[in-house]
Amino acid sequence: MTLLQLWLPILVAAIGVFFASSLIHMVFKWHNSEYRALPNEDEVRNALGSVKLNPGLYSTPHCTDMKEIQTDAMQQKFIQGPVALITIRAPGAPAMGKYLLQWFILNIVIASLGGLLALQTMGIQANPHYAGHFIGLFTMIAYACGSVQESIWMGRPWSATLKNILDSLIYGAVSAVVFWQLWPSH
Repeated sequence: MTLLQLWLPILVAAIGVFFASSLIHMVFKWHNSEYRALPNEDEVRNALGSVKLNPGLYSTPHCTDMKEIQTDAMQQKFIQGPVALITIRAPGAPAMGKYLLQWFILNIVIASLGGLLALQTMGIQANPHYAGHFIGLFTMIAYACGSVQESIWMGRPWSATLKNILDSLIYGAVSAVVFWQLWPSH
């Protein structure tokens, strides 16, 4: 049995997750409240723009290792604030086509990995219900874990992560139903 035999459920699951994600972000918009405007956005934009930052990740206060973070001067910077992790993107309007393509490719990768794991653990003769359940759980875990790490290490609000976990549950349910219905029968 090869993964190619699961091409249809992989593709349909990826499309299903893409569609569910579109509903979440464009119709229900429950993530919109996660982002707040800066009260002095123009001043902050001008300050960041004046230093000509290249796209990348920045932190303030910035320290290169745990020894430096223990110094009195660095501790004082953390106490005084602000403490921020900043992502700088290239100037220009968001490249939604590129982002959506990358999202769809990720959906295919996750569905493929779920299908591969199901094949490796249960084989093609698996009960479609069990295979779908297995792949649904894998899918939910794959989509949810990154947000949890961001809350632990990057300061992402836990309320935002809980919304992402809800999204992940939906993506897992979509994937489970698709694989349950389209698992090859012998």
